[in-house]
Amino acid sequence: MAGVFCLGIATLDYVYGVEHFPTRGEKYRARDLSVGGGGCAGNASAAIARLGGKSWIATRLSDDLTGDRIVADLEADAVDIRFAHRFEGLRSPVSAILVDAAGERMVVSYSDPAVPEAPDWLPATLPVGAGAVLADTRWGEGSLAALKLARAANVPGVLDGDRRPPHPDLLATASHVAFSAQALREVAGEENPRVGLAKLAQGAANWLAVTLGKEGVLFLENGVVAHIPAFSIETVDTLGAGDVWHGAFALALAEGQGEREAIRFASAAAAIKCMRFGGRAGAPTRDEVERFLAEAD
Repeated sequence: MAGVFCLGIATLDYVYGVEHFPTRGEKYRARDLSVGGGGCAGNASAAIARLGGKSWIATRLSDDLTGDRIVADLEADAVDIRFAHRFEGLRSPVSAILVDAAGERMVVSYSDPAVPEAPDWLPATLPVGAGAVLADTRWGEGSLAALKLARAANVPGVLDGDRRPPHPDLLATASHVAFSAQALREVAGEENPRVGLAKLAQGAANWLAVTLGKEGVLFLENGVVAHIPAFSIETVDTLGAGDVWHGAFALALAEGQGEREAIRFASAAAAIKCMRFGGRAGAPTRDEVERFLAEAD
């Protein structure tokens, strides 16, 4: 069984289904509600486990009730939580999320600013069986430490670049970087993602990509910007789709798949998630992804 060591944020999400996003300061009624684990690393680690991989999560939580629920949800998905560090007297991350009738989301999140930045409690080596590392941009010092572990173990180190990296060495330390469109614009200073990706590729030694939702994925292949289109689906909820994509991509690399194959596998997993309401609750199993891909061929 291939495994991925995930590091980053895990939250408790309150997801409200609404017809339209609020535009005025008044009361609104939701048509649906889902309460459960979320966060980039939290969602990715759960997605990996559902896809048949082994996953570990290193994340910063408090010893509060919210942290208890976050850990319980991860354990329910068979994620190894031995590296979920619980700090005393702080507050665990939480998000309030609105999902409209078109499947788009509006997120308001909170992370306690008093949570320590030092990664001194992380393991000195990767757990046995970890064939890749996946880190997000919510904890710069921790992500850098995790990506260095990947380099030391000579396994893929994937950075989920959904925001501008908070540490200057993150991009160079990762073997694979998959940006969001917004983060790519911020880093490259270019509106056109093809131009931005090509700009960052100059002198870069690692593999770069940008996920563009329904427009698919752009990535560097033999020095050229290539494109793999997204699957055509009816979108219900995009919340967590990027996290599922990154988890599935990292797992595919850990299994020895090439980047093209990994993109297609990850895009199928994300597409299935988008057809379901409730963020992480919509992450698919391995059988579901394989059937989806077989029907798409």
